[in-house]
Amino acid sequence: MDQFMQQMVNGISLGSIYALIALGYTMVYGIIKLINFAHGDVYMIGAYIGFAATTYAQLGFLPALLISMAACAVLGMTIERIAYKPLRGSTRIAVLITAIGVSLFLEYVMMFFVGAEVRSYPVLLSNKVFHLGNVLINTQQIYIVVTAIALMILLQFIVHKTKTGKAMRAVSIDRDAAQLMGIKVDNTISITFAIGSAFAGAAGVLVGIYYNSIDPLMGIMPGLKAFIAAVFGGIGNIPGAMIGGMAIGIMETLVSGYGYSLYRDAVVFAFLILILILKPSGLLGKNIREKV
Repeated sequence: MDQFMQQMVNGISLGSIYALIALGYTMVYGIIKLINFAHGDVYMIGAYIGFAATTYAQLGFLPALLISMAACAVLGMTIERIAYKPLRGSTRIAVLITAIGVSLFLEYVMMFFVGAEVRSYPVLLSNKVFHLGNVLINTQQIYIVVTAIALMILLQFIVHKTKTGKAMRAVSIDRDAAQLMGIKVDNTISITFAIGSAFAGAAGVLVGIYYNSIDPLMGIMPGLKAFIAAVFGGIGNIPGAMIGGMAIGIMETLVSGYGYSLYRDAVVFAFLILILILKPSGLLGKNIREKV
């Protein structure tokens, strides 16, 4: 039981990071029905920005987090304006291929500038460990979970209580009707990319602290797992993305903790197949009939 509880604690920490990345996927899909596969690489760039802020500018955890979020928000808006906006009337497969191309472009441009080697993240938080019986919780895990929960609450406030959030929900339901009501659809889509990318940047800093290492290809697997989390929760559904991220994180740590770490990725992807077979709309998603 102690081992199970320890892996649950570890899983919640990791799942919080997946949830932050998954929110970007689900927000963008909810607005323009796009699977932004470059999102995992925005998270990778966020980790490097946090690394630069802490290593070269000697900044602390919170300033580095905010700088990374701001820089990734600008990057997300830039990607949307340059790569996705011109294709808004194109087929989904064209946009999907473009997203994969943007992902590879970001990875290898970053590799060109910073090199392919793995870098060690500086120690930003204390390693103090708290004991709850035989379960160990360190300060880093507490910071990760608290930061993730605070950002998720902030997102819920933005979406449900602000004018921008109401515009996002309106565009998500009916883009043409929203435009007729005076909502600036292009600006709303850009803001959605900015918020999703900012959350990915925060996740990049948190994962650098959690694993203590970063590299230019680090966004591929977490990006795919966050996509699975978004699908599990019901892609386009914000609470679903949070639940999905936590579920994937807990599943991964339980598999690793019981001696099957080599199969943790296989289990996660098998879980995706199972979801698509049993409930394609996800846990909190709704089945929507399309007219033909």
